[in-house]
Amino acid sequence: MIPDRPISQLFAQNRPLRSIEFFPPKDDEGVANLRDAAVVLKRIQPDFVSVTYGAGGSTRERTAQVATLLRGDLGYTVMPHLTCVGSTRDEIGQHADRIYGNGFRNIMALRGDPPKGQTTFEPFKDGLRYASDLVALLKARHPDFCLGVAGYPEKHPEASNADADLSNLKRKIDAGADFITTQLFFDNDLYYRFVERCRNAGIKVPIVPGIMPVLSLKQIQRFTQMCGASLPSRLVKRLETAGDYADAVEAVGIDWALTQIRDLISRGAPGYHLYILNRAKSAVALAAGLAA
Repeated sequence: MIPDRPISQLFAQNRPLRSIEFFPPKDDEGVANLRDAAVVLKRIQPDFVSVTYGAGGSTRERTAQVATLLRGDLGYTVMPHLTCVGSTRDEIGQHADRIYGNGFRNIMALRGDPPKGQTTFEPFKDGLRYASDLVALLKARHPDFCLGVAGYPEKHPEASNADADLSNLKRKIDAGADFITTQLFFDNDLYYRFVERCRNAGIKVPIVPGIMPVLSLKQIQRFTQMCGASLPSRLVKRLETAGDYADAVEAVGIDWALTQIRDLISRGAPGYHLYILNRAKSAVALAAGLAA
């Protein structure tokens, strides 16, 4: 099988890239539904897609299944996620070898969340403690891997302060990461200030803004609480006004995301990454709005 093209080569084209995140469903029916969504999303021609990796490696097989489906059956450039959780150093290396052997050349390298029932992250046996350790291992194992890492415009929830968080990010870049994808945010000024702080710290790689079109006020409040992101009061007021009318809520979410993306691209962002929760409708609506 012909190896994937490194995403770093796409950034070198100096055009805004569009990417989409999928997460592995729990059962075969969910995989079938994901495939249907992925077929629809082919029409907007994302430059690449990513596939998440559950806490404790709980979705490892599903991640591999979905990544293979998206790449082999539908022709996407796929960036599987890989974490430090629940695996020894050797197991992570062997899994990376399988990914590489199957033709994947792009990985999203993450520390990962603590397994269910645990509140703090602890390395598994002789496993890795930090995402920077994972980046270093992957680059040593296969130097031609293109590696993405996570960045937090509003600080990682576990970081003691923003400066410590930025230092952790710099370690990931120094270990060999090729680009950053941010956690979701809803105020573009947060992204611009984050990029400025990164550049001042010597981080020169592309920093891709992560955007999530809101589908439910309760859902997005739960997400933002988990990841430490904030919700602008104006967005909350619009969502509250839409109330229980799902179509109205979705319209507000798409409009807000569309406004964000237009502003980001006009001010030089290297593209945008969509967190769509395996739903095609909002991504297609955004693409249609941007094409207008």
